[in-house]
Amino acid sequence: MPPRCDRISELPESLLTHILSFLPTSHSVETSVLSTRWKNLWLNVPSLDLNCDHFPYREGYVVISFFDRLLQFDPDSRLLKVKVKCGSVEIKGLKDRISTVIQRGPQVLDVESCTKYLDPDTQTYSPYLEFMPLNLYTSKTLVSLKLTRSGVEDPPGFVCMPCLKSMTLVAVHFRDDVTLEKLVSGCPVLEELTLIRDIYSCFVGEVDRSMSVRSGSLKRLRVPLWYGLSCSSSSAKCRLEIDAPGLEHMVLGEDQFESIVVHEKLTSLFMVDLNIKFGELFLYGISSVGHMIISEKTLKALELYSRVELIPKFNNLSRLEAVFPGNLLQFLPAFLECCPNLKHLILEVVYLREMDEEDAFELTNVPGCFLSTLECVELKRIHDWEEEEMRVATYFLENAAVLKKLTLSLTDYPRLISDEEIFVEVNKVTKRSPTCQILPD
Repeated sequence: MPPRCDRISELPESLLTHILSFLPTSHSVETSVLSTRWKNLWLNVPSLDLNCDHFPYREGYVVISFFDRLLQFDPDSRLLKVKVKCGSVEIKGLKDRISTVIQRGPQVLDVESCTKYLDPDTQTYSPYLEFMPLNLYTSKTLVSLKLTRSGVEDPPGFVCMPCLKSMTLVAVHFRDDVTLEKLVSGCPVLEELTLIRDIYSCFVGEVDRSMSVRSGSLKRLRVPLWYGLSCSSSSAKCRLEIDAPGLEHMVLGEDQFESIVVHEKLTSLFMVDLNIKFGELFLYGISSVGHMIISEKTLKALELYSRVELIPKFNNLSRLEAVFPGNLLQFLPAFLECCPNLKHLILEVVYLREMDEEDAFELTNVPGCFLSTLECVELKRIHDWEEEEMRVATYFLENAAVLKKLTLSLTDYPRLISDEEIFVEVNKVTKRSPTCQILPD
């Protein structure tokens, strides 16, 4: 039998280091025992993916020694992609090494900072906040930045990150109220921003009263809700200001804002996903949207708002996905009246089977879109089939003049009536649109 040939080791070094760049650094280090050629190969990999928790507990000097060996092996080498999870406990000197890494000109930087400090005298842990090195704010090479549980300074000079297109800030603590605004404004080509607040952070204080996003280049903004470990008894509310006229996609899932202010109408907005309870509504600013997703709690806020103010017209809205509380179905025609050009409606109704008589609904008013544009309706997540479900399906069939398709999305929830019987019952309804098809999901 001829000897086996090690074809992988015969590959060019540039290709081998490229392959190793897809592995966590701890795995690429393990290849150093394969042969003499592989001994230092991991040191030339143009990426770093390091989890400091994988090092011996309470031996931070091992982490620092690892960084020093990597950075000193070839001082002129460039790390294009860097991901560092700093571990749960502070490692002295690690911030300086991350500063050196930033000097190497990475395009992608992902840092999860430590959260605890070990007091050497009492041997007890306290909450700790590690602020990022100042040279981060003048990086000329970064394209993507993600910070988790880090502190962000108010830079003494200008923020200038001319290539940064994507930024994600998770449970980040800002030095003062204007730090976020300065950070975003210093990124002239920023297109995507994700802000995830730890609303129960030990470090949330007076400086978190306002968050301002100002950008002429921003296209996507996400502010989802994220719960960290609770160190305080109450959550921190703040004001969110959005001044991004080029915004195309927006997701708002945090409901701890005292108010949300959009400074001007977002005429480029294509999609908005709302899962918030409003302190101050910003409906006019998003009224040009083409695709809207709204949660049950957002619908409740809209219904309350409609009692005191007129909901603006969503003239460009062609697709709506909404979760409606069953006791607010009386509000459905009025809300759809604000969507005169709606074509596609995806509706999930959350019924309360023990509704009071005052919660009973009659769907009689016919919105304008029923007569001219509404072509597709999908009734989602139908668990039961009782009078209320039949009444909603009948409302669309009897009144939508150009309806092409009504889809019933039935779950596997056990019902007293079979799926076949449901479709037989619905098909008996007189349809205003004779070509409308009634289909299963």
